[in-house]
Amino acid sequence: MKIIGIDLGSREVKIIISQNDKIIKKIKIGTMNFYKNYCKFDKKIIVDMKKFDISDKDIAISTGYGRNNIDLHQFVAINEIKAHVYGAINQTGLKDFILLDIGGQDVKVAKIQNSMITDLELNDKCAASCGRYLENMANILEISLDKLTSYIEEPISLNSTCSVFSESELIGKIAEGVNIENLCAGVNFSLYKRIIPMLMKFKGRKLVLAGGVAKGEAIKKYLAKDYEEIICLDDPEYNGAIGCLVYGNMKKIILSEVATVAKNNNKS
Repeated sequence: MKIIGIDLGSREVKIIISQNDKIIKKIKIGTMNFYKNYCKFDKKIIVDMKKFDISDKDIAISTGYGRNNIDLHQFVAINEIKAHVYGAINQTGLKDFILLDIGGQDVKVAKIQNSMITDLELNDKCAASCGRYLENMANILEISLDKLTSYIEEPISLNSTCSVFSESELIGKIAEGVNIENLCAGVNFSLYKRIIPMLMKFKGRKLVLAGGVAKGEAIKKYLAKDYEEIICLDDPEYNGAIGCLVYGNMKKIILSEVATVAKNNNKS
């Protein structure tokens, strides 16, 4: 049985395809590129899945910002919190943990106990604590995002709480002659400072990191002071799409059980 999971994120669209419980294909594409080159508009945004060489599917699940705005024929849409939690449980095997998902334009924190969400905090009002903030800062500093997120020592203080004002503040520090390493560390530490107030509500020993920002070394090192164990998922960017596959597998089991009951009823 072939299952497709698609996470329609604010910055990137992630697609994962599994067949007979094995992942056979992963696709990641910029959101703007996705809408411009893989979609058309006819009262609603329609995706041409054939352009991804996807022509057949048994179960298809979608999540993310765009799940309710586009026409994905035969796709079942699920809440992105649910998708990310399913994905994290699947990738870690844990039942009790704190999930921190830092996306392109929002942050999600969920407390998981016995595989159930018991508390939740969202920040979707400002990009200053998200991946978009890091992208903007990297562009100003004219370095790669990977290099930016590797610096941790002696961070320079950046006080602006707004992503736009932070750009002006960073340019001012550059004009003052502050070295690039301290500026990068300052950017990373400012992200950490914005996230910590959300995390302080959640007690737990294990923190699971998801989202593209989870790959940055600096944020992991800063957070290590607050938790006994920091776990970065093997596929942090694909976590939502993986969660869709997990939900699809659950649906597959239900369909199988229904078919078995119907078969037995017919026999009787």
